[in-house]
Amino acid sequence: MTEKLIALIDGSIYSRSVCDNAAWIASRTGTPVELLHVLGRRETASADLSGSIALGARTALLEELSGLDEQRSKLAQKRGRAILEDAEEILRSAGIEKVTSRLRHGDVLEEVAESESGAHGIVIGKRGEAADFAKLHLGSNLERLARAATKPVFVAARAFRPIEKVLIAYDGGPSVMKAVDHIARAPLFAGLDIRLLTVGSENADRLRRLEDARATLAAGGHQASTEIASGQPEDAISDVVERDGIDLLVMGAYGHSRIRAMIIGSTTAQMIRSCKIPVVLFR
Repeated sequence: MTEKLIALIDGSIYSRSVCDNAAWIASRTGTPVELLHVLGRRETASADLSGSIALGARTALLEELSGLDEQRSKLAQKRGRAILEDAEEILRSAGIEKVTSRLRHGDVLEEVAESESGAHGIVIGKRGEAADFAKLHLGSNLERLARAATKPVFVAARAFRPIEKVLIAYDGGPSVMKAVDHIARAPLFAGLDIRLLTVGSENADRLRRLEDARATLAAGGHQASTEIASGQPEDAISDVVERDGIDLLVMGAYGHSRIRAMIIGSTTAQMIRSCKIPVVLFR
């Protein structure tokens, strides 16, 4: 059974970038793309009027409100189908033929979990439909996916650009070690310029870990460069991304620490917020 790439489409300004990134991944890997749009329960739910006292004019009003709820639900479904049709057209125009779409009701996380076992990865926008009003916040669905997903989560930036240079923010933790192993084996990264960056003081342990990661990539046919930078991780990573014109950042969803936070690791969240390039997260 061929694994699929799940692309989450919500109608936000990030949806076009999600489609473009999904098309790039599919064109390099031959992976089928499944477009998924989930209607939230509030978009399709009808008001519960069973406990209301309905007499005279009030009865007519309640009937009208019920009719409006039904109309709103139908409009949400029509809008959802239109969003999926537009997204499918974008992918097909990019030469991707293996495209399917699903319109579902309920919770995004539940819908992704249902089909994640057969997925190659998940593509999602950095922010949702309130993007223009919450520029300093990540989308709530992204944060929840980063905590729960077992497959790589590809976080699309606002606009897509061709990807040639890849930076792996390597802290030696299990999440990013999994990322290095994945990259060494994945056809998606074949022929790309891959760099390993560790932040901290240079010592024998860091050098050994960095060399082990480089050797793993070399075994997969990647000649990766390595660098150790000083300073705060957020600043050092941002500086290298800007300095070297990095197109894609790879990170562990959680940092290498004794206590795993209940939300995305602080450095990871900060990099997603501040970077204008896509970020791939591994758990």
